Amino acid sequence: MYLSTARAADAAAGVRKGSGRGSVPATVIALGSVSLLTDVSAEMVTAVLPIYVVVQLGLSPLAFGLLDGLYGGVTVLVRLAGGHLADRRGRHKLVAGLGYGLSAACKPALLPAATVPGLAAVLAADRIGKGLRTAPRDALISLSSGPDEQGRAFGVHRAMDTVGALLGPLVAFGLLWTAADAYDAVFVVSGCVAAAGVLVLVLFVRRPAPAGETGAPPPSLRRALGLLRMRAMRRICGCAALLGAVTIGDAFVFLLVQDRFGVTPQWFPLLPLGTAAGFLVLAMPLGLLADRVGRWPVFVAGHGALLAAYPALLLWDGGGPAAICGVLVLHGAFYAATDGVLMAAAGPLLPAELRAGGLALVQTAQAAARLVSSVLFGAAWTVWGAGPAVWAATIALVVSVAVALVLHPVTEEAPE
Repeated sequence: MYLSTARAADAAAGVRKGSGRGSVPATVIALGSVSLLTDVSAEMVTAVLPIYVVVQLGLSPLAFGLLDGLYGGVTVLVRLAGGHLADRRGRHKLVAGLGYGLSAACKPALLPAATVPGLAAVLAADRIGKGLRTAPRDALISLSSGPDEQGRAFGVHRAMDTVGALLGPLVAFGLLWTAADAYDAVFVVSGCVAAAGVLVLVLFVRRPAPAGETGAPPPSLRRALGLLRMRAMRRICGCAALLGAVTIGDAFVFLLVQDRFGVTPQWFPLLPLGTAAGFLVLAMPLGLLADRVGRWPVFVAGHGALLAAYPALLLWDGGGPAAICGVLVLHGAFYAATDGVLMAAAGPLLPAELRAGGLALVQTAQAAARLVSSVLFGAAWTVWGAGPAVWAATIALVVSVAVALVLHPVTEEAPE
């Protein structure tokens, strides 16, 4: 069936199995380098955007929630299209490159976008680029790695990606430290770094060998959607959406840390470093653990870190640096146990010729849910205040984790 086809395609692409367990495919390393540079660029903007929008432009938490939901959720519109286009004739590299290029062009475009409509338009275009590239990139990683090594491959990639997440806020902080309110410099430098990532993709990422059984129907959006006939895929998509809907967005977490612990705006760009540090240290160990004990248990357990971090935002009100670091490291542990692990759980269930489209289904479900989450949490914070909003999210997360544990996806073959 499809697993034998995927193994044959992986062997044709030069993927090592068995004795090659100690090596990481060159494609994974190259994509990790691309993501490292892209994340430096993206996190420079992410680090300053909340404070820029709420303090500099004076938006309310509800208005920022709408922008943040747009920033994270507009990818819903293009993830499936990106996955489908990538699967057709093996265009993973081309579609990923288009997505990276569009996002790179959007960074300097934030300069003239000083109004809410202008910011919304640029952020939407940036997220369209992310939506186009994410499924093809993850499909390249999955297709370049053996079925038993998915967690390790995604762990390596996410660790390299997180190095960029560590460097991005530092660069933004350095620019703002040199010149107060130097948001224009942040946006311009961010665009240059993103362009370098596109160049690395073009020069060093190799296209995978064509995959798929001889005589099989060509990849199509209909066939990709048909993967939802698999019970395991339905459960993975459903649980990813359920848990995404009760996850507080990153920007809100950082704003809550600033609000609860009295962080000054000058130090705000450094808050993502705590999350990135936890992610970086734990991404590889948890990826390897997921390969050994099961990817779904590790994915669900990762949400336990949030169940510790959310109450800490309230119970440690006014706490010092130790409290701030504790919350942010827990936030990073959540991502280390969930981000790449979810893709590693879904990848082996999918036929090689529909890998990008199938991963896009899971990513779309999660992105749509996080769009709803950002809007709802922003509204709850505006109406009820920060404390009740966080407690509501915590209670909802407890219920959702219990449901995800019951609906443990089972391994099964893809439909013909």
